[in-house]
Amino acid sequence: MSLRDRLNDEMKDAMRAKDDLRLSAIRLVRSAVKNKEIDQKLVLDDSGIQEVIASLVKQRRESIRMFGEAGRVDLVEKEERELSVLLDFLPRQLSREEIVTLVEKAIAESGAQGGKDMGKVMKVLKPQVTGCADGKLVSDVVKGLLG
Repeated sequence: MSLRDRLNDEMKDAMRAKDDLRLSAIRLVRSAVKNKEIDQKLVLDDSGIQEVIASLVKQRRESIRMFGEAGRVDLVEKEERELSVLLDFLPRQLSREEIVTLVEKAIAESGAQGGKDMGKVMKVLKPQVTGCADGKLVSDVVKGLLG
């Protein structure tokens, strides 16, 4: 089953269950996918849809951080619930240890020596971690191992 079909089925299930939060999050994803398709004038495949969802996950994490700093616990909880719905549509997220292993392999493969070679390492890593890991975490691990 394609990710697009899964989103449609999950949306129908959320409507039947009257799960407003889940329904809202799925509609948000479908809307963002449709907007990207219109912008790019093509139909997105599963990996394209995963990239859209990953960007929405990134937005949610940033919102959670900002609302937390502002002391808005109610909004933090709402964003966290939306984040969990979005994560259901992405592949399993990599742990920090798994990311460290991938980064070490990428450093060896690219022959990176220091911080100036971060771009080489990220170029090797990007296809392996897209949708499976938070980009900021990957970047921090790369900086830590190169620095």
